[in-house]
Amino acid sequence: MTNLLGINHLTLSTTELDRLVAYYTELLGATLAFERAATSADPRIAVLDVGGAGHLMIVETATVPALALDPLNRAGWGLRVGTYAQLCELRERILDAGRPVGPIETLPTQWTMTARDPDGRPVDIRAHRPR
Repeated sequence: MTNLLGINHLTLSTTELDRLVAYYTELLGATLAFERAATSADPRIAVLDVGGAGHLMIVETATVPALALDPLNRAGWGLRVGTYAQLCELRERILDAGRPVGPIETLPTQWTMTARDPDGRPVDIRAHRPR
């Protein structure tokens, strides 16, 4: 049986691709890996490298995305940073940019906080605790 290695990619929709790409690249540190203009058959897309062989695909649509929390009132997906110090630094950077982000919570295996992207979608950002 093959070992699972986590999420390979996740796709989000937005009505403002440039704004969402800027949030994830300029504020959170992702890297633009690929961008494709809209065609008569397909919407405009951008693919961001979020580290650890993970990618985030963003698709520009005319429809406003669903912004609901998951059944546990948390974000339905997340990103990971390497250390608690990096999580604290990222939280301060988000706050300094005037963007919403919750407090850092301590869980048994990780620290976590929930931010909101420019579309209002919750993004869970975590750092694993040392074992």
